[in-house]
Amino acid sequence: MSPTTETLTAERILEATEEVLRRHGPAKATVVDVARALGVSHGSVYRHFRTKAALREAVTKRWLDRTSQALSGIAAEEGRGPEARLRDWFQGLFDAKRRKAGHDPELFATYSVLTDENGEVVGEHIDDLTAQLTRIVEAGVAAGAFTAADPAATARALFHATGRFHDPCHAREWERPGVQDEFDAVLDLLLRGLRP
Repeated sequence: MSPTTETLTAERILEATEEVLRRHGPAKATVVDVARALGVSHGSVYRHFRTKAALREAVTKRWLDRTSQALSGIAAEEGRGPEARLRDWFQGLFDAKRRKAGHDPELFATYSVLTDENGEVVGEHIDDLTAQLTRIVEAGVAAGAFTAADPAATARALFHATGRFHDPCHAREWERPGVQDEFDAVLDLLLRGLRP
């Protein structure tokens, strides 16, 4: 099926937008470029996304949701101990961020610009991640493996304490030799602090 005869969906538009952003960067990418890539008029794109800003926000949310969805499976695992889940969750977050920054640096740079533009979407993403962490901490408290008077506050503190390993502003450090050992040392320290 050619692009012009396929049903135009929000998902197709977001896929095309990612490709256009990768090719042109956030400063030069336009809705007309996205429409051209899809073989439709720009008005067709605007029927799904009212403004260019709304389209960019949706692309940003889609990108961040991929990380949240991957980590939610780790947070929901009930057959494993909370300490192993917490370690795996943070390792998964660090690996996802490193992969995005290392495998597609142009798109990662584009998303860094887009996340700066879309603070509300980023805030929702961080809320989702800290909610996942809260569930792990709560499970640890219930199992007697962790001590935390306020699991939600503890989850936020853990998230902020590990920021160097997932905040995009630190991306250049993620490929340095020894960064995994530094990550492990920080996580070991945090886990020791959680134990009763």
